[in-house]
Amino acid sequence: MIKKISELIEYPKEGILSKDIVKNDKLNITLFCMAKGTEISEHTSTKPGYVYVVEGRGNFNLLGEDIPMSKGVLIYMKENSIHSLRADENTSFILTLVNI
Repeated sequence: MIKKISELIEYPKEGILSKDIVKNDKLNITLFCMAKGTEISEHTSTKPGYVYVVEGRGNFNLLGEDIPMSKGVLIYMKENSIHSLRADENTSFILTLVNI
């Protein structure tokens, strides 16, 4: 399977658009496209995962630490880590969750 991520990016006028790239019993890979000004409040995931920023700019708060989101940034999260996000401009990222 081959997918060109740049062709999947599509920004909504507001809010978030998500597209499953891979979803099976071992792995969930999802593309998220956040409109400028969108925020995702604090939450956790029961699985460990990675966030890879494809484009845009924003802030990722992980366990109280602010991490600037920009093209090429990779963030690792342990399971049950409290995190939140804010898109300062249209921002897309790939979320990879690993089922262990």
